[in-house]
Amino acid sequence: MAVAGRGTGRVSIAGLLCVKPGERTRLIYRTTVYHGRKHEPKGFGSADFAALLTDAHQQFRGPIMVVWDNLPAHVSAPMRAWIAARADWLLVYRLPPYAPELNPAEMGWSQCGLRRTVRS
Repeated sequence: MAVAGRGTGRVSIAGLLCVKPGERTRLIYRTTVYHGRKHEPKGFGSADFAALLTDAHQQFRGPIMVVWDNLPAHVSAPMRAWIAARADWLLVYRLPPYAPELNPAEMGWSQCGLRRTVRS
């Protein structure tokens, strides 16, 4: 039976693979669903990533080093200012503009049956 209509939405996932010597490796993640409604965010923004990093910092009670791709929300002016204000506990390394082979998260999402859409 054919069903007409649109899908129920798009799920976005933001995650941190957290490694701390002497402790088990953890995955800290957040999800959001976009239903196509007016004024509804389509994915994660700078404030969402800032909240995720703050939560990770509170869980680990120590400095954090992040390796990030060049997603617009990662390199936006508000995010750069937010990172600079937390230089005492946050160190960010940026990957080259397009280097999925250097980004282990890309491999992880592919193993989950998910694919990341890259738009230029």
